[in-house]
Amino acid sequence: MTNIPQIIAQEFSLSLTSVNNSLELWQEGATVPFIARYRKERTGSLDEVQLRNIFERYTYLTEIVKRKETILESIAAQNKLTEELKTKIEACLNKTELEDLYLPYKPKRRTKATVAREKGLEPLAEWIQSLNQPQTKSVSLEQEAVKYINKEKEVNTPEEALAGAADILAESVAEKAQIRAYLREYFLTKGVFTAKIKDEYPEGSTKFEMYRDYRYGVSKIPPHNILALYRGEAEGILAVDIAFEEAEVMAYLESVEIKTSLSQIRDFYRQLIKDAFKRLLKPAILREVRADRKNYADIESIKTFEANLRELLLAPPAGMKPTLAIDPGFRTGCKIAVLSQTGKFLAYQAIFPHSGANKREQAKETTTDLISKYKIELIAIGNGTASRETDQFISEVIKNLDSKPIKVIVNESGASIYSASEVAAKEFPDLDVTVRGAISIGRRLQDPLAELVKIDPKSIGVGQYQHDVEQKLLQKKLAETIASCVNYVGVDLNTASRELLTYVSGINATVANNIVAYRNEKGVFTNRKQLLKVTKLGAKAFEQAAGFLRIREGDNPLDNTAVHPESYSVVQNIATALKMPLTEIVKTESSLKSLNLKQFVTDKIGLPTLQDVLKELEKPGRDPRDKFQYATFQEGIMEMSDLKVDMVLEGVVTNVVNFGAFVDIGVHQDGLVHISQLADRFVQDPKQIVKVGQVVKVKVLEVNEKLKRISLSMKLVNN
Repeated sequence: MTNIPQIIAQEFSLSLTSVNNSLELWQEGATVPFIARYRKERTGSLDEVQLRNIFERYTYLTEIVKRKETILESIAAQNKLTEELKTKIEACLNKTELEDLYLPYKPKRRTKATVAREKGLEPLAEWIQSLNQPQTKSVSLEQEAVKYINKEKEVNTPEEALAGAADILAESVAEKAQIRAYLREYFLTKGVFTAKIKDEYPEGSTKFEMYRDYRYGVSKIPPHNILALYRGEAEGILAVDIAFEEAEVMAYLESVEIKTSLSQIRDFYRQLIKDAFKRLLKPAILREVRADRKNYADIESIKTFEANLRELLLAPPAGMKPTLAIDPGFRTGCKIAVLSQTGKFLAYQAIFPHSGANKREQAKETTTDLISKYKIELIAIGNGTASRETDQFISEVIKNLDSKPIKVIVNESGASIYSASEVAAKEFPDLDVTVRGAISIGRRLQDPLAELVKIDPKSIGVGQYQHDVEQKLLQKKLAETIASCVNYVGVDLNTASRELLTYVSGINATVANNIVAYRNEKGVFTNRKQLLKVTKLGAKAFEQAAGFLRIREGDNPLDNTAVHPESYSVVQNIATALKMPLTEIVKTESSLKSLNLKQFVTDKIGLPTLQDVLKELEKPGRDPRDKFQYATFQEGIMEMSDLKVDMVLEGVVTNVVNFGAFVDIGVHQDGLVHISQLADRFVQDPKQIVKVGQVVKVKVLEVNEKLKRISLSMKLVNN
């Protein structure tokens, strides 16, 4: 019987105890964020990435075990299960290799070999196979084949009998696990992707121009190139293939399969091997290799998407301050939404600062009044149409103010998707979609994480070929990323939306709705224990969720920390040891540092948990995200036509992909810093140099207004 935990422990170089305990917690319904944060003693302090790797590998190996059982039963029922085959199957840990072993015994559709067997030609094939040995006596294939002529079975000549026998032997060759494994490895390591643009597409007429005459090793081709090739092929623009040295492959197959020195048998085998390769092996194995590369490209692209999404979600919040949010526009005007310091919508106003001098003055007066009335501290301007013009207008408005709000141009990707969504309609049923969009822009400045969880991550604009990758895997990974970020930061129980609560460990959509309903009916939560009064939030959900939910200014100061309620007693013991009340313990960082934590270790609470508790007590209620910063776009640079080569500008990274990073420099078209221009050294992975949301300085290398392309460099620029 396969010992899956032991295999995982060996593969990941982990202790068997850590793996077993992690799997046990997971199977009991504990979430990854909860296990990583609050069960360190049991897991050996494994992090979320390690835990997910364990659980994914466990799922894969469990599926293999179930498949093995089915395969062994099937082969045994055919009375073909030898001890050697059984041992190979039981030792197999790879789905592809397992299916290779099963292939000769797998029920299949009618093939040329099946037809030949129905014609009674299997004994002839077996006789020929027996001749494929060293030092076999000379024989006549035609004389033996005459015995199998049977007009009723449509075997009319010796040649037809031999052709049928060849079909049987060709299928046998094509089903050998060793040969399939060799070809798979050969195509992966020595194959070359080739692509050509079809003749009906003249030069310069397609976005796939770089693939007009393209060659790249299968093993080395970058993920984005694979996805581009497959997309071009699907759109009927590219002809894609995998080239290889067929003579080398045939030489291998003949060396493995031909053992006799008899020329007649050797020639017969050469022909059937060629048929086996061209008709059965080549198409099947190339499909597998292409699928393998697609899977690799999917995984790598999804990893990039995950990393970008994490950076975007964990972008530093400007803070919960009174905010003026603007969705810019020319003809239709700018939509202004006023938000309170808790993100509550307070007022709406449309202004027309770009429709003549009179309306501009009216817009200034209106905006100034709103800033004064609501004591605005932040101004969020969407980065879409008219953003730079609106930014310039706001600069004029606040120029003479005594207390100047901070103004920031905010990436509004996905805001229009949100504003037309069911979530937005439920939240603001009486507001126009444009007003909802402005609210979203303002809230994502106040707290990006709390607002962006309401939007399908595929609409946020930080992916790479996200519509080409495997969608179920993408959705799973992005959901995991969002949950990881939400639980890492923690959630204010009294202000969190339903959508944000849904990502908290242990809370599903139903419970999230019930929390909001309870809050609306009973008022704010004053302590975590009140969660147990929420419908359908039982002890298990409370255990999973409580540590990630914060209550500011509640009954217990620990409720505003990541200290789990199950550890409150140890904090009380610490307070007693320090001879101070619990309310004061969160204000005595110096006293905490002098503690000997070992004296508080119990059977259930070890040093890892105590160290986490201490960190929380030293900085209670702290936000783990970085300090807020924003880009200042250069005045007078508002369109691509304003750009000049060698200009050095400040911008913000909007997307990181395998081949570089896109940067918003305030001209309505992101520029590309190619991977070769990210640093004065070789860069293997752009994520090592830049991240989404990072403020950078770039130099303009090239501007192509016709193709709307801007080439930028971070080399020789002080970042």
